[in-house]
Amino acid sequence: MNSRERVLAAINHQPVDRIPTDLWMTREVWLKLIDHFGDADGVMSGLHIDGMNSVAPRYVGPEIPRSPDGEYADFWGIRSRLVAHEGGAYLETCHNPLAEAKTVDDLDDYPWPQADWFDYSEMRDHAMRASKKRVITSGGAMPFFYHNHLRGLEQSLLDPLLEPELTHEIVTRITEFYYQQYLRMFEACGEFIDLSNVTDDLGCQTGPLISPETYDEFYAPHHKRLIHLCKEFDVKVFHHDDGGCREFLPALVDMGIDILNPIQWKCPGMDMDELKNEYGARVCFHGGVDNQEALPFGSTDDVRDEVRHCIDALACDGTGYILASCHNLQVVSPIENIVAMYDEAHHYGRR
Repeated sequence: MNSRERVLAAINHQPVDRIPTDLWMTREVWLKLIDHFGDADGVMSGLHIDGMNSVAPRYVGPEIPRSPDGEYADFWGIRSRLVAHEGGAYLETCHNPLAEAKTVDDLDDYPWPQADWFDYSEMRDHAMRASKKRVITSGGAMPFFYHNHLRGLEQSLLDPLLEPELTHEIVTRITEFYYQQYLRMFEACGEFIDLSNVTDDLGCQTGPLISPETYDEFYAPHHKRLIHLCKEFDVKVFHHDDGGCREFLPALVDMGIDILNPIQWKCPGMDMDELKNEYGARVCFHGGVDNQEALPFGSTDDVRDEVRHCIDALACDGTGYILASCHNLQVVSPIENIVAMYDEAHHYGRR
């Protein structure tokens, strides 16, 4: 099997010659891997990465207003700044453009992104060429996430309780942009897009960020609408959901998600054996390898044990699992542990 065939077989719960792998990491880790293996091709071949290729439309919309020095802005008007941590830095949101909105009328003054701010004409050629080697993914629709970042996390968590009408309107407008963008992408090259992201971070380290009731009323209809659009074009749905998100899985699986990431199994409710038993016939799992203890602080033997643990649980039937870390590899993870993870996956995953 080549990488594309192997990943598609796992997603479709078909036999594989070995458990496929993917690589998620911070920029600092990527540079360390380049230094270790020599170049990008060396990283991918040296770690036996199957991976995925991504294609996206090109932004051609209004010029993004200049941000204050040291800040970065996107086409949503959300601004971020780099915050240093040991060995690297993360972009952290520092400006939420709808933080002061009080009524639905206030939303009309905000320049909502439009699907025609993007050029889709080059996507087909890019996707067709990239699909010869790897699975193709495109898009990143996140209604809850962008509600968080447009309003600010604390305010967005209060909104459904204090401002239900405003919440419905904000999330509807976010979703409408993504629906129209996805429609344009799929019309341009849907036959070459294997996966699309309908995703959100509904969980955290200790469990859900919101109640299932809040999810059902304010966010689930929008996830369902986007997932159904993907299905109309025969595009599989990749759903990333951090932390303890078990309470939301019955609804999400019934809506039709095909791949669940990142399986942070040390969080409440995320036992891998239970997840495989309950959802393994309908969902392919992606991630799993502990990124908080084993990879950064364990020995290479600990990492190899962790890889076997994940394969034994999430691929107990020999398929339905794409191995990766349970979030981006962090700069504190030693190179030897990263190498051990993928080496063990390459060999043990051939059982």
